[in-house]
Amino acid sequence: MDPVSKARVVAGKGIVGNANQGGRRQVTIVSNKHWGEVTAPLGDTPDPRLRRANLLVSDIDFNDARGKILKIGPVRIRIYGETRPCEQMEDAVPGLKEAMSVPWGGGAFGEILDDGEIAVGDSVDYL
Repeated sequence: MDPVSKARVVAGKGIVGNANQGGRRQVTIVSNKHWGEVTAPLGDTPDPRLRRANLLVSDIDFNDARGKILKIGPVRIRIYGETRPCEQMEDAVPGLKEAMSVPWGGGAFGEILDDGEIAVGDSVDYL
């Protein structure tokens, strides 16, 4: 995953330039706070980029997020479900897949509802 300071998103499609376009999994999101909690048993906190999510947010709790609308800057995202860890997580850091197997430990996925631009520093909250 390549970090960027801003990204353009298109309603019903996802992030411009991303491989996943359309469907219900247009964007994946991980919470930095939750990442730290989930990976704490591993000792050193692995870089969140290992999660391979599209977006990293600061303090959002994804428990009970299914069906909720998350707003990042001017863009709304409907959360459809949790992103489950895969074997790539285990290949990246031994024990990471198991650590992420707790509810919402792998973050969330959803659908972009608005065209717009999101950027580092944008406010993030549920509507």
